[in-house]
Amino acid sequence: MIKLKWNATETVWELTMIVYNSILNRPWVAAALLTAAGLILSGPGEAFGHGGKTHAAEPFSAFQAVQKATQLYDRLIVSEKLSEDWETGLASIHVTVRGTESRREYVVQFKRSGDDPGSVYFYFNRQGDYSGSNFTGK
Repeated sequence: MIKLKWNATETVWELTMIVYNSILNRPWVAAALLTAAGLILSGPGEAFGHGGKTHAAEPFSAFQAVQKATQLYDRLIVSEKLSEDWETGLASIHVTVRGTESRREYVVQFKRSGDDPGSVYFYFNRQGDYSGSNFTGK
Protein backbone atom coordinates (compact mmCIF):
# COMPACT_ATOMS: atom_id res chain seq x y z
CA MET A 1 0.00 0.00 0.00
CA ILE A 2 1.29 3.45 -0.90
CA LYS A 3 0.63 6.23 1.56
CA LEU A 4 0.55 9.77 0.30
CA LYS A 5 1.54 12.55 2.62
CA TRP A 6 0.49 16.11 1.85
CA ASN A 7 2.38 18.97 3.39
CA ALA A 8 0.46 22.23 2.95
CA THR A 9 3.50 24.42 3.68
CA GLU A 10 5.64 22.73 1.04
CA THR A 11 2.77 22.80 -1.47
CA VAL A 12 2.19 26.51 -0.96
CA TRP A 13 5.93 27.18 -1.28
CA GLU A 14 6.11 25.15 -4.51
CA LEU A 15 3.10 27.02 -5.93
CA THR A 16 4.72 30.31 -4.93
CA MET A 17 7.94 29.43 -6.74
CA ILE A 18 6.05 28.26 -9.84
CA VAL A 19 4.08 31.53 -9.93
CA TYR A 20 7.23 33.58 -9.32
CA ASN A 21 9.12 31.88 -12.15
CA SER A 22 6.06 32.16 -14.40
CA ILE A 23 5.79 35.89 -13.80
CA LEU A 24 9.37 36.30 -14.91
CA ASN A 25 8.86 34.25 -18.08
CA ARG A 26 5.18 34.33 -19.02
CA PRO A 27 2.78 36.57 -17.10
CA TRP A 28 -0.35 34.95 -18.51
CA VAL A 29 0.76 31.60 -17.02
CA ALA A 30 1.13 33.26 -13.62
CA ALA A 31 -2.40 34.66 -13.84
CA ALA A 32 -3.80 31.24 -14.72
CA LEU A 33 -1.87 29.57 -11.87
CA LEU A 34 -3.01 32.16 -9.33
CA THR A 35 -6.63 31.69 -10.42
CA ALA A 36 -6.33 27.90 -10.20
CA ALA A 37 -4.64 28.08 -6.79
CA GLY A 38 -7.39 30.34 -5.51
CA LEU A 39 -10.05 27.90 -6.64
CA ILE A 40 -8.23 24.91 -5.18
CA LEU A 41 -7.41 26.53 -1.85
CA SER A 42 -10.90 28.01 -1.41
CA GLY A 43 -12.17 24.54 -0.44
CA PRO A 44 -15.40 22.73 -1.26
CA GLY A 45 -17.61 25.13 0.67
CA GLU A 46 -16.68 28.01 -1.61
CA ALA A 47 -16.39 25.99 -4.79
CA PHE A 48 -19.76 24.26 -4.55
CA GLY A 49 -21.72 26.72 -2.47
CA HIS A 50 -24.50 28.77 -3.96
CA GLY A 51 -26.32 31.69 -2.53
CA GLY A 52 -30.04 32.05 -2.19
CA LYS A 53 -31.99 35.19 -2.86
CA THR A 54 -31.66 36.22 0.78
CA HIS A 55 -27.85 36.49 0.70
CA ALA A 56 -26.11 39.75 -0.13
CA ALA A 57 -23.65 39.74 -3.01
CA GLU A 58 -20.01 39.21 -2.07
CA PRO A 59 -18.01 42.45 -2.22
CA PHE A 60 -15.62 42.97 -5.10
CA SER A 61 -12.02 42.29 -4.03
CA ALA A 62 -8.54 43.32 -5.13
CA PHE A 63 -7.93 39.74 -6.29
CA GLN A 64 -11.00 39.91 -8.55
CA ALA A 65 -9.75 43.25 -9.90
CA VAL A 66 -6.45 41.59 -10.88
CA GLN A 67 -8.33 38.74 -12.57
CA LYS A 68 -10.50 41.12 -14.61
CA ALA A 69 -7.58 43.41 -15.46
CA THR A 70 -5.47 40.43 -16.60
CA GLN A 71 -8.22 39.37 -19.00
CA LEU A 72 -8.43 42.89 -20.45
CA TYR A 73 -4.64 43.15 -20.63
CA ASP A 74 -4.40 39.84 -22.50
CA ARG A 75 -7.11 40.95 -24.94
CA LEU A 76 -5.22 44.16 -25.70
CA ILE A 77 -2.05 42.20 -26.44
CA VAL A 78 -3.84 39.60 -28.61
CA SER A 79 -5.64 42.35 -30.55
CA GLU A 80 -2.26 44.13 -30.95
CA LYS A 81 -3.51 47.31 -29.28
CA LEU A 82 -0.57 46.75 -26.91
CA SER A 83 2.64 45.48 -28.50
CA GLU A 84 4.10 42.08 -27.62
CA ASP A 85 6.82 43.68 -25.49
CA TRP A 86 4.11 44.51 -22.94
CA GLU A 87 3.92 40.76 -22.29
CA THR A 88 7.59 39.87 -22.56
CA GLY A 89 8.77 42.94 -20.64
CA LEU A 90 6.24 42.84 -17.81
CA ALA A 91 8.01 43.70 -14.56
CA SER A 92 5.19 43.80 -11.99
CA ILE A 93 1.48 44.06 -11.27
CA HIS A 94 0.21 46.35 -8.50
CA VAL A 95 -3.28 46.82 -7.09
CA THR A 96 -4.31 49.99 -5.29
CA VAL A 97 -7.62 50.71 -3.61
CA ARG A 98 -8.45 54.38 -3.46
CA GLY A 99 -11.38 56.62 -2.63
CA THR A 100 -13.96 56.49 0.14
CA GLU A 101 -16.11 53.49 1.08
CA SER A 102 -19.00 54.74 -1.08
CA ARG A 103 -16.75 55.69 -4.02
CA ARG A 104 -14.09 52.96 -3.78
CA GLU A 105 -12.01 52.39 -6.89
CA TYR A 106 -9.58 49.58 -7.66
CA VAL A 107 -6.58 50.48 -9.82
CA VAL A 108 -4.53 47.66 -11.35
CA GLN A 109 -1.15 48.70 -12.77
CA PHE A 110 0.81 46.55 -15.23
CA LYS A 111 4.36 47.91 -15.19
CA ARG A 112 6.93 46.95 -17.79
CA SER A 113 10.64 47.46 -17.84
CA GLY A 114 12.12 49.84 -20.33
CA ASP A 115 9.96 51.63 -22.87
CA ASP A 116 7.74 54.65 -22.46
CA PRO A 117 4.95 54.52 -21.43
CA GLY A 118 6.09 52.25 -18.64
CA SER A 119 2.67 51.32 -17.22
CA VAL A 120 -0.91 50.70 -18.20
CA TYR A 121 -3.68 51.15 -15.61
CA PHE A 122 -7.14 49.52 -15.41
CA TYR A 123 -9.91 50.94 -13.20
CA PHE A 124 -12.87 49.16 -11.58
CA ASN A 125 -15.59 50.58 -9.35
CA ARG A 126 -16.59 49.00 -6.03
CA GLN A 127 -19.13 46.75 -7.77
CA GLY A 128 -16.40 45.41 -10.06
CA ASP A 129 -17.48 47.22 -13.23
CA TYR A 130 -14.72 48.32 -15.60
CA SER A 131 -14.53 52.10 -15.62
CA GLY A 132 -11.56 52.81 -17.87
CA SER A 133 -7.86 52.46 -18.55
CA ASN A 134 -4.94 54.70 -19.43
CA PHE A 135 -1.17 55.07 -19.36
CA THR A 136 -1.03 57.90 -16.77
CA GLY A 137 -2.57 56.42 -13.64
CA LYS A 138 -4.80 59.46 -13.12
